[in-house]
Amino acid sequence: MRERTHTVDLCVIGGGLAGVCAAIAAARRGMTVALMQDRPVLGGNASSEIRMWVCGAHGENNRETGIIEELELENYYRNPESNFYIWDSVSYEKVKAEANITLLLNCVCIGCEMDGSSVKSVRGVQLTNETAHTVYARYFTDCSGDGVLAPMTGAAVRMGREAASEFNEDIEPETADPFTMGMSILFQARETDGPKTFVPPPSAYRYDNDDAFKFRPHACYPVTNYWWIELGGDKDSIHDTESVKDELIKTAFGVWDHLKNRGDHGMDNWVLEWIGFLPGKRESRRYVGDYIMNQNDVAAGGRFADVVAYGGWTMDDHHPGGFLHKGPPNIFHPAPSPFGIPYRCLYSKNIDNLFFAGRNISVTHAALSATRVMGTCAVLGQAAGTAAALAAEKGVSPRRVYENHIEELRLRLMDDDCCLPYAKRRVGPLTAEAAVAGSGVGCESLTDGNDRPGASDGWLTKTGGGVTYGYREIKNIRGFRLVFDSDLNRGTRNMPCSYPLNAEARKVPGAMVKSFKIEASDDGKNFRDVYIETNNYQRLVNKALNASGKYFRLTVMDTWGNDMARVFSWDLV
Repeated sequence: MRERTHTVDLCVIGGGLAGVCAAIAAARRGMTVALMQDRPVLGGNASSEIRMWVCGAHGENNRETGIIEELELENYYRNPESNFYIWDSVSYEKVKAEANITLLLNCVCIGCEMDGSSVKSVRGVQLTNETAHTVYARYFTDCSGDGVLAPMTGAAVRMGREAASEFNEDIEPETADPFTMGMSILFQARETDGPKTFVPPPSAYRYDNDDAFKFRPHACYPVTNYWWIELGGDKDSIHDTESVKDELIKTAFGVWDHLKNRGDHGMDNWVLEWIGFLPGKRESRRYVGDYIMNQNDVAAGGRFADVVAYGGWTMDDHHPGGFLHKGPPNIFHPAPSPFGIPYRCLYSKNIDNLFFAGRNISVTHAALSATRVMGTCAVLGQAAGTAAALAAEKGVSPRRVYENHIEELRLRLMDDDCCLPYAKRRVGPLTAEAAVAGSGVGCESLTDGNDRPGASDGWLTKTGGGVTYGYREIKNIRGFRLVFDSDLNRGTRNMPCSYPLNAEARKVPGAMVKSFKIEASDDGKNFRDVYIETNNYQRLVNKALNASGKYFRLTVMDTWGNDMARVFSWDLV
């Protein structure tokens, strides 16, 4: 087998949305990064291999922003027909576009070398090209979901449900047990213009009536993605994965056979277009950090001084028996949206250079039921990647970032369009001192440090409207930062769970600003173009600029559909 060695600042294990966001965030902050993923595609549970849509915080204006919003908006622009393989390519191309990232796909992490209480290197194998990779790094981030580095490093972990008395959690059982939430295999169906038949495989389970589907709505469109085809919570959710997968496949084919052939479910014209052969997992190992977030922390809103991310999914606790459980498959326990997640849950308490992000963070089973969804995992990944870059810059351990640099980390995340509950972004001196005047309403809010609806109404203007920043003297501008309205309350998911006939095409939100320009002037009368954009579809726009003047004017020329345009922030640096 061929041997290759890599020396980088950060090695990220796992290429789900948490790993993708961690790698991109660190690379954009100047780190060299190796991203090791054991599958041929990126995206994890959101990829074409599993096809779970991205869920996140409930409630108005609470959609996650930052890198995950960048990925979703790219998908809206490039993928009108909602093709899952194009969605795969969005993450792939975003990662490949970062010169600082070495991407190792189809690379299974099989071992590591320790140096005392620090990880020195990890070893992965690509069977596709018979190559073994050894990656040396200053820092490591485990975004694998299963916490694959834990048994290799001796990192402290938990698995299963805590006893209710340990953290005073009424969700938990009286006695601790090894049970977890199960794993699911999904399928997708497409509506055609005429009746179609389905012959089930011999191994498929048979469900002649609806008795097995109590509490499990199974109309194909538009209400469900069959998340409740779930098993394995009462097994070992790591080592029993393959045997559980076999049972899930039999169950999934049986569910489709029931829909098509056993009763009137309105599915005559529908065909089974795709079925997964890789289970999507909800829970397995959870690392132990300097803090273990619990049910009561979630319920209280997570008001920690070191909040670096947020959740907002209900504490959605799935029964370990999954589909075989005769009662409701899950119970929704109240949780506020948003609730803060502290940085101390993102690094190991006993391995000095190990971060983690995703569903393997330092939480109890009860808290995990709210933090495990992929929108939350993505912002956790961005937080971990940004923290790693800050640790490298300062030459400190993950713990020292908490002790000495936590406010700087929080400010950097907000600069990168990550919302942190109960916090407001700083604005630079050039923005703060500008005299603001413009058309429409609310132009003064462009400089208040609030980047989303709810905290700010933003500047609202008709297309063609402009706003001007004026100064007492000539200013030299090196760059600008804009935050546009991407309709954080849009109802559509990143990808569909089924494909009805004549479905509406995916498209960039109509509120998004498509074209704009920035002009400069020395006298406030004669303006010259210094930046023009005609095809924007991103919420956060950060660009370098080399311009000078006493006045700078931003003009919104067009949107992707709306007559009015909204801008939340405009910063000059």
